[in-house]
Amino acid sequence: MPLLDDRAVASKLQTLPHWKLEGGELVRRCEFTSFVEAMQFVNSVAELAEGAGHHPDIDIRYNKVRLALVSHDAGGLTDRDFDLASAIDSLE
Repeated sequence: MPLLDDRAVASKLQTLPHWKLEGGELVRRCEFTSFVEAMQFVNSVAELAEGAGHHPDIDIRYNKVRLALVSHDAGGLTDRDFDLASAIDSLE
């Protein structure tokens, strides 16, 4: 899958207000009311990721979740990252 150039990344980021570009990764931070709620969200993300064959890095700190997407095999951001980010946003 081809890498997206900076212009394409900036354009796609405008459609995903919960996501930011950090260190070459597409990152979203979420805060929930409890650990259980955070884990339910993470499990939903896991189902989407399995279906897409593309897996985010996930960091869970009690009720806070950090998701990071990057296509390691391509060496940067691709449409696959933005497609999964959009699917994750649809969980809300």
